[in-house]
Amino acid sequence: MNLPTDVYFRFWGEKALTVDPIIASILGFELRWYAVLIGLGVILAVLFGGRQVWQGFLQSPTLQRYSLPKWQADLDGIIDVFLGGLVCGIFGARLYYAAFQWEHFSGNPWRILHFQEGGLAIYGGLIGGILGGFVVCKWRKISFRKLLDLCGMSFLIGQGIGRWGNFANQEAFGVNTDLPWGMKSGKTAAFLLQRPQEGVDPFGFVHPTFLYESLWCLLGFCLLFIVFRKAYRFHGQMFLCYGVWYGAGRFVLEGMRTDSLMWGDYRVSQIISALLVMVSAVLLIAGLLRNRKNIPLFPNIVD
Repeated sequence: MNLPTDVYFRFWGEKALTVDPIIASILGFELRWYAVLIGLGVILAVLFGGRQVWQGFLQSPTLQRYSLPKWQADLDGIIDVFLGGLVCGIFGARLYYAAFQWEHFSGNPWRILHFQEGGLAIYGGLIGGILGGFVVCKWRKISFRKLLDLCGMSFLIGQGIGRWGNFANQEAFGVNTDLPWGMKSGKTAAFLLQRPQEGVDPFGFVHPTFLYESLWCLLGFCLLFIVFRKAYRFHGQMFLCYGVWYGAGRFVLEGMRTDSLMWGDYRVSQIISALLVMVSAVLLIAGLLRNRKNIPLFPNIVD
């Protein structure tokens, strides 16, 4: 896991790209691409969300009624929500992963805190982040549904960028493929030799499913931000669109992967994806039928 590996792509022939998961080692601390790319995704997501919140403040008709202390208190509350959601999201992602890979942690549960080793589950991060954000929203008296709309598009940015951390670790790949962008490396082969799967050649080219999910998330962000925002009718709509879009893509891609978290014979992420799509679609359709008039997107979330 810690050593560099040569990655081959079908369209490159015998040429290889050497991928080192470690950027630098300083005083025994390893700076990894996995952490940097996930951190970059989080930063971009927060910057996007922060910009929308700021625009919401400036466009809000109630801004003129705010005194400076009131305005500052509201901004502080929003920052608290971001920080609370971020911390709970990180721990949620790690605990979710550890729960379904307990054989790797049962001998030493403290390894759960070794985030630098990788092993963060997106759905665990979503669950933890949403729960943390909900609690802080109630405490700070911030609209949770409006915040969810903001998070829906921010999540897509963070996931689209953060997935490239999986490339650095050579994980989150799929079954064999003859497509030009199929990849293979010593790490993919080692994993498949350790966990052989019927019909999968450990030394063959595999689907870069991390790439597919990254592109799916970034395309979803563009659709939500450019298209769906023009038909915004109720608070919570954008997050439900996110649930349908991401859940559908993840359900398909999870079926291609060879390293899924399992619950018996079932892929955990496929179960959650199916539930996410069904629940989001029902609530989205009901909300659109009940609200026929468009409203401004991202008004002041503390109104």
